[in-house]
Parts: sequence; C-alpha cells; structure tokens
Amino acid sequence: MDEEVDEGRVTLAQVAETAGVSISTVSKVLNGRQDVSALTRLKVERLLELHGYRRTSRGAPEAPLIEIVFHELDAIWAMELILGVEKVAKEIGASVVLTESGTRHSPGTEWIEGVLRRRPLGVVLVFSALPHEFKQQLRSRSIPFVIIDPAGDPEPDVPSVGSANWSGGLAATRHLIELGHRRVGIITGPEDMMCSLARLDGFRSAMTTAGIEIDPGLIAFGDFHVEGGYEQAMRMLGRPDRPTAIFAGSDLQAIGVLEAAGAHGLRTPADLSVVGYDDVAVAQWSRPALTTVRQPLRRMAEEASRMMLRLRAAPSTTSTTRMELATSLVIRRSTAPPPSAARP
Repeated sequence: MDEEVDEGRVTLAQVAETAGVSISTVSKVLNGRQDVSALTRLKVERLLELHGYRRTSRGAPEAPLIEIVFHELDAIWAMELILGVEKVAKEIGASVVLTESGTRHSPGTEWIEGVLRRRPLGVVLVFSALPHEFKQQLRSRSIPFVIIDPAGDPEPDVPSVGSANWSGGLAATRHLIELGHRRVGIITGPEDMMCSLARLDGFRSAMTTAGIEIDPGLIAFGDFHVEGGYEQAMRMLGRPDRPTAIFAGSDLQAIGVLEAAGAHGLRTPADLSVVGYDDVAVAQWSRPALTTVRQPLRRMAEEASRMMLRLRAAPSTTSTTRMELATSLVIRRSTAPPPSAARP
C-alpha cells in the first residue's frame, strides 16, 4: 500500500515511477536498508526531498524514544548532557537511547541505518556537523534533529544549541590578568574544533586588551583529556621562562596541568594558577578545587531536546533554531596572585 505525504502531494508509487525503480526499492531507502546501490539511493532521496515527502501516521507507531548520539561516551561531561535529555524525556513519558558512533565531527554511516529503523521521536547529536545525506534521510522520515554544539559551528540549516565559548575564554584570562599574571599559557582543545579556536580567541582578546604580549610558545592545542593537558603543561613548565598561570580548555586538561605542576615541584596556586573549562563535578573535588568556566551542559541538553520537540510539532516552523547560552566564571582555590618575583 502506498504511503502518502501529509498533504497528499506525492505517493511512493509516483516517486518510484519517476526514479525508474520499484516501490519496494523506495521503501528500502525510506527504511534505511543498505541493499540499495548508492546511485539509486541518492536519486530516491533527492526526489523525496524535492517533493517534501513526509511519512503519515498509518505505518508502525513511532517508539516513544529520544536518541542522543555521542562520538565517545566515556567523556566526563557526557553524563551532564544525558541527564538534560533524560529530564525532558521524563516530562513527555519517553525513554532515552544512547548511541556511540563516528568521530567528533559527525556520526558514522552505520548509525543512520539504525536510527531509521528505530524511528525515535527525534535525535539530539553531540557533533559539530551532520552530513547532507543524513539530513535528507532524517527529514524525509520526519525525524527531527538538533545538535548540541560544545564543539563547533553548525551549518545554518542545522538546529543547534551552543554556549559562549569566546566569552568564556575572555573571562578566564581576564581573571588571571586581574590577579597580576602576565605570563599566561593556554592549552585549548583540538585545532580543528571551533570551540577550541573561540576560547583561544577570547584568551587573545583579553591579553591584547590588557597590553600584554602573547608568547606563541605558551599556546598549545590539546585533546580535552587529562593526558593532553599533562603533556602540554610538562613542556610549558619545563621552560626557564615558564608561565605563572595556565588556562586549560577543559577541566580534564586542567587536572592534567595540576599533575604536571606537581611533577615539576610547583604548588598550585602559590607557584602556578590554573583555570579549567566546563565545571564538571570533578572540578570542585580536585586538589585544589578548580577555578573554571561553567558551561551549562545540562541546560544545553534540555534546550536541545525541547527545540527538537518543537520542530517535531511544527516541522516548517520559522522560530529560532540556533541558541547560544551564557558561560560564567566559577572562582575556587586553584588561582591566586603570582609569586612576587613574577609581578611586573
């Protein structure tokens, strides 16, 4: 039996006839089956998108699921995002599905087949981008999606929720400057991630505005993990003109910096001040408790889930599909004025 669009504009039979394939082939494409050639799949997907095809509710009922997709579930901040999605799911009587797939830039090709079979209420993705063909497939099945964007700057047609990374980098660096630090290092995240560059730009803006020369040797790119912070800090702190403060692009990297300081016989904050980023739970339990930039991860996930549900209720909505939440500085015990000899 043919499935019709919401407004009766086209049937599967019409799509099949135009594409020169069988109805069963169109059905396979709709259901994410992989036993269809790439060329045929592309042709059918384009026709479905051209005609604005949307499934009716006459097929199998959609599962009351919200799916959240990560490239790594072992990241410490992942739990905050999961809790945010879970809160919204409970409000509507839905469950949450967790999926690990792809790289930090986009989910893997194996994911799309699974999500098309599951047909959740919608998808929340923790990536910086979504391939065009994935967007086409999700939209043709009326599966709304939103990117939680702590890691990039999505394309204009991708609904997303992010945070003020530049402002966070600015606030962290200004705090250190106001304490009297002049030799300030930064270990931001991966060089190919927009959030890393935005935090670095905030750092540069604060230093330049204060009239402080930036030492290129005190700028490093890490991986947002403890090991990356440790390795880069070991290098910086081994210099004869070592920094008196380091701004780390994540709390995990900041913990690595604390370990490196100890390895060099330095006390925090007496000899080295350290600022992190994210304000995950471990930040307040580190020794010393970590000064950090709070990124509202849980609220980002809540807002992304609600945005997804709004898009589901009104697919053609013209309301804002990009939201940026504020960051804030949390001052604890890992920062202090520099040793007197380091003052200008």
